[in-house]
Amino acid sequence: MPPQAVSYFVFDIESVADGNLISKVRYPSENYTPEKAIEVYCRERLEQTGSEFIPYTYHLPISVAVIKVGMDLKIIDIVTLDPPEFRPHVITKHFWEGWRKYKMPTLVSFNGRSFDIPLMELSAFRFGIGIPDWFNLNARTYEQKRNRYNQAAHFDLQEVVTNYGASRLNGGLNLMANLLGKPGKMGIAGHMVQELYDKGELGKINDYCRCDVLDTYFVLLRTKVLCGDISLETEQALVRDAMEWLEVHAEKHPVYGEYLTQCETWENPWQES
Repeated sequence: MPPQAVSYFVFDIESVADGNLISKVRYPSENYTPEKAIEVYCRERLEQTGSEFIPYTYHLPISVAVIKVGMDLKIIDIVTLDPPEFRPHVITKHFWEGWRKYKMPTLVSFNGRSFDIPLMELSAFRFGIGIPDWFNLNARTYEQKRNRYNQAAHFDLQEVVTNYGASRLNGGLNLMANLLGKPGKMGIAGHMVQELYDKGELGKINDYCRCDVLDTYFVLLRTKVLCGDISLETEQALVRDAMEWLEVHAEKHPVYGEYLTQCETWENPWQES
């Protein structure tokens, strides 16, 4: 596949807390095991914020799913990085090197501006990976890849829908997917990833990541309708093409079959009955 064939990288990342780092930074005198450090910090977070979620600064990426999308918005391929080992340092390297290899396509995420991209930047820092094409700090401000409003570099769907944080999108990607008749959460939620990782169930985590990135892709298509870039008829044709693509590849990745069985027909109010 020629690198120039890919115009968009639609991606999703799953990560887990780094218990060793938490122990060293937050509890240096306690000699906590990694597991104990995570447990204690989760309890603190719950008391302080009402959520056990640990900030991305203490996370490691353990699953990244990418949909390679052409200029015509059709799916070219769906991949996860560094299978079957799923090593954080290799995942990070492959993510940034893949983006550069394919001529820096537009990154597409859902809430990637505040979580996924900062995590991958900090992981590159941690593992000593240079990403000068992303940190093009000498460019004019509006041409810098990391500029919040540079949608050609990073199209964060949540940012677009909420007008860059002017409103709160209660329900997140799960809600947006369900508005389109897509499954959203399929038995696994983000808070379950740490437990699955501790059990060594990386396959389940990567299947979950593949489903999340599919939801993100379908939200991208409807957002393109919202922005006037494509018509509703074009979007519906692209959805049908994507469903056929998943059917073809479901034998290799059975989770696509599960995804399809949980999809509902979007009720088009403009279609004559």
